Amino acid sequence: MSVTPEYIPPPLQQPPQQQPAKSSGCLKWLLAGCSVLVALSILVVAGVVIFAFGMIRRTDVYRIASDRALHDTRVIDALGAPVETGWWVRGSIDLHNGEGSADITFPIHGPKGKATVEARAAHSATGDKWVFTKMKVYPEGGPPIDLLE
Repeated sequence: MSVTPEYIPPPLQQPPQQQPAKSSGCLKWLLAGCSVLVALSILVVAGVVIFAFGMIRRTDVYRIASDRALHDTRVIDALGAPVETGWWVRGSIDLHNGEGSADITFPIHGPKGKATVEARAAHSATGDKWVFTKMKVYPEGGPPIDLLE
């Protein structure tokens, strides 16, 4: 008996696989560079804002207005104790050669609610102090409180 070898077909020829195109990495570097620039821009803007708020908060105008608002009994009755200032300060203070003006707005809050303080003042070269023309507290849901009265 003769044994014939079993027929084994030749292996199928598969088309050669194409290697994925290698990127040069330029896109990755571009995205990384843009991300770094965006992050640095955000940090610079945040630094400028914090610096500006800090400068306004160190002025006599802000200190006088906030001190008066935080210790006024009508404000304490409206907002509860303790009354504290918020972080955000808006406005401008211009002082040149002893003369100037100020117009600021900042939030305050207490256990019973929130309010906004608005203050306007002028500084003359003859006097060494700010003269307030407006200093009002506007509680949410309540009548304004005039701190100059």
